[in-house]
Amino acid sequence: MLNINCDLGEGLNNENIIMPLIDSCNVACGGHAGDNASMIECVEISIRNNVKIGAHPSYPDKINFGRKKINISPSELSYSIISQIESLEAIASSYGVILNHIKAHGALYNYMMIDADLSNLYLDALKEFKNKYSLYIPYKSEIEKIAIKRGFSIVYEVFGDRNYNDDLSLVSRNYENALITDPDNVVEHIKTIKETKTVKTINGNFQKIKFDTICIHSDTNNSVDILKKINKEFNGK
Repeated sequence: MLNINCDLGEGLNNENIIMPLIDSCNVACGGHAGDNASMIECVEISIRNNVKIGAHPSYPDKINFGRKKINISPSELSYSIISQIESLEAIASSYGVILNHIKAHGALYNYMMIDADLSNLYLDALKEFKNKYSLYIPYKSEIEKIAIKRGFSIVYEVFGDRNYNDDLSLVSRNYENALITDPDNVVEHIKTIKETKTVKTINGNFQKIKFDTICIHSDTNNSVDILKKINKEFNGK
């Protein structure tokens, strides 16, 4: 069985369609997208579909959808990350639900691949959640090394709808080949990862990779068709 996660609550209103097709969701909690109403809706739909809920904090930057590194002080960023998680945590708690994980979004996630200072700031912000929730993070990254050293529980994540560079960073969305949108190509991409424990990079090389869960972005073209195809191929649904 393949464990599938998806970023939701980002204003696309496709949660009712996607939720039955996934195992866990990463809910936008006000940084790049989302507000109390969207978080409440995601929590309610996730409960109906028995989907685990995670917080999806980002740079507080709705204009750029959290996909650019912004000029913000460490204290402001830390406060924002904590506030975003606590807002979703409070809503989930009001429904008697405990969050499952935390996964950074966009530029925050991507820069922690290589930035030890940013990774430490993020983990400092998460210290009160350390013994409560696991972290979804990428393999062979700065955040991975530091999180392990600091005793955080980690879950390795790979992306089924994104192409990789040789250093295991994601191909920038500024490039045409960043995304994999054809369901058959996504399945082949995942098969390689699952069967060989390697990912085929944009340069045709195969790099070792670890994963526990596979992410499909809800705003990827054909995301619903992709999820249906993955479930049919790997999960017998």
